[in-house]
Amino acid sequence: MKTTRIFSALAVAAALLLGAASPVGLRAQASSEASRSTRAAGGAPSQADLPLSRVVLFSSGVGYFQRDGAVSGDSQLEMTFRTADVNDLLKSLIARDFDGGQVLAVTYASRDPVTRTLRSFPIDLTSNPSMAEILTQVRGEAVEVAAPRWLSGTVVGVEERPGPEGTSRIILNLLTERGLASVSLQEVDEIRFLDPILDREFRRALAVLAEGLKPDRKRVSVRFSGEGRRRVQVGYLLETPVWKTSYRLVLGEADRHFLQGWAIVENTSDEDWRDVSLRLVSGRPISFVMDLYRPLYLPRPVVQPEMYSSLRPQRYDEDLSDRERLAAGAAPPGAPPAASRKLAAPAPSISRAETYEQAEAYAADEPLDLRQGVSALAEAGQAGSFFEYRVAVPVSLPRQQSAMLPILNQEIAGRRVSIYNEAVQAKHPLLGLQLTNTTGLELMGGPLTVFEAGSYAGDAQIDTLAAGAERLLSFALDLETEVAGTGRSLPEQLVSVRILRGSLLTTRTLRRERTYTLKNGSGRSREVLVEHPISADWELVLPPKVDEKTRSVYRFLVSLPPAGASGSVRELAVVEERKVSQSIALTNLNADTIAFYLRAREVGPQLKAALEELSARRGRLVETQRARQEEERKLQQIRSEQGRIRQNMDALNRDSSLYKRYVQQLNDQEDELARILERIDGLRAQELRQQRDLDSYLQSLQVE
Repeated sequence: MKTTRIFSALAVAAALLLGAASPVGLRAQASSEASRSTRAAGGAPSQADLPLSRVVLFSSGVGYFQRDGAVSGDSQLEMTFRTADVNDLLKSLIARDFDGGQVLAVTYASRDPVTRTLRSFPIDLTSNPSMAEILTQVRGEAVEVAAPRWLSGTVVGVEERPGPEGTSRIILNLLTERGLASVSLQEVDEIRFLDPILDREFRRALAVLAEGLKPDRKRVSVRFSGEGRRRVQVGYLLETPVWKTSYRLVLGEADRHFLQGWAIVENTSDEDWRDVSLRLVSGRPISFVMDLYRPLYLPRPVVQPEMYSSLRPQRYDEDLSDRERLAAGAAPPGAPPAASRKLAAPAPSISRAETYEQAEAYAADEPLDLRQGVSALAEAGQAGSFFEYRVAVPVSLPRQQSAMLPILNQEIAGRRVSIYNEAVQAKHPLLGLQLTNTTGLELMGGPLTVFEAGSYAGDAQIDTLAAGAERLLSFALDLETEVAGTGRSLPEQLVSVRILRGSLLTTRTLRRERTYTLKNGSGRSREVLVEHPISADWELVLPPKVDEKTRSVYRFLVSLPPAGASGSVRELAVVEERKVSQSIALTNLNADTIAFYLRAREVGPQLKAALEELSARRGRLVETQRARQEEERKLQQIRSEQGRIRQNMDALNRDSSLYKRYVQQLNDQEDELARILERIDGLRAQELRQQRDLDSYLQSLQVE
């Protein structure tokens, strides 16, 4: 059986597969004459070759990639990217055609499902159709068939006919110039679509099918239009690993030390970097990913006749206009202006081998000189709002490889200190350095390895440090210095007392003390920075001067002479106070509380006079209340006695002398009851009047 095929369709699909195998499909340039002839013929433009020329890596996890080259006439740049990178590409792509040209369009494969895209073509290849099914879809189209002689006609249909010995044959029926003709598909060698539009659409469907086999790779084409040879440029942002820094610090004898910095960069792309211009930016621009690649289809309601329609529930997004915003951090004190930090000292000329290798041979008794064999390859400068290192030599880095590049090699200032923080280590401080960035560069944060006397001394870590700024770093435990901290609470003090609207307002000061005892056990003097935590609402009283203050701690510098010398043991007392306000209703003040404030030295004479008047008024009111209560007690006693007498009278003869005596006694008690009730009423009225006068006095009383 002869093999049937559609002319050149599989060749087109294979070419597309080969073109997508590399990160960027680069084609040779066509001449301007060939380009013009191609345009005249209505064909495709020539392919452009734009090599990678510049890479800018940011510390926010993105990188800017720039391609530069030349094109002639109408040209097209074919690039292939990972599917995950297409959103960043669409968000940031910059294409420029210099020298009078222009960018026509940027095209890319849709992210619609392949089946949805395939159904949009005249010939549906979704279900892997057979030759007969393809021909059935193009009924009425003109074709040319080699079976084996060439025959031209219009497709009428495809049918199955019985063959010899119970077999069947697939027959293609054509309408030719001479009439209907039938051709067995088993005898067909080649079929051509005579309609160029149908042929082109069929090839595009095969290309989409080929793209669907590579879900992790997508092609992007940039089309340039113009006359003659022109310069063009394409730039875009992609997700990249964060470039990192690591430092080596060699401690000197005085306050001058040597700092060496290395940048760690990684090429995780599928393309080699060949002699690219590399820049490393230490800023943190805001970067995000937005799904621009996936086609968005808005759901639309199905509209029914009015008699059947109903109102749909609505949804509204939240208003975020009043949310808090982060304040920008201020520049550190003493930092030079941006203009003074433009460039570092230019790097001397060195070989590529010296760039990436550092000699390890040094004797333990020799000083460690990091200048030998290594020079900084980067120049520093301002990149808009950020700081950047520009690598002075072209960089070549194979794909999926990493490299360390020297970016800093110079002296830096720093004072040796021991840093004590009770929460970090309760017994010993840490050996450290008060580093001042005198390099003129912005130092990006990273690990720092410390060397002293030709050997390893410890590790430290620094945050991003602007030029001129200071930062503490610690790298080892200072075992020759001890610190002990003890705390106590001091008696509280009354600060102020005042009366306002019936309330006594007092302010007291609570005081506490933390004493640090420092002892130097080494033969060298020590400068110890004691860190004391800052507590909310507590104000520092002693010492009167703070050497440094951060967001969370006070720092006090204590100098200790060598062991055995006078002053090798010192104490640092840190006293803090907090003011506490209290409000007490004057009506709730008892006699003891009033007596306390009358004795307090902080209470002025006017306020004492007011308290004495308050005490006198309250005393008169209390006396009236006590007199009323005494009369009420007498009233209750008489009524109780009358009940006893009446109970006894029930058992006596009315003519007896005792009965008559009880009658006289009850008569006298009733007279007394009348007098007591009269006195109670008077006392109650007096008490009410005194209480009313006291309340009015308290409300009008105001003494500062």
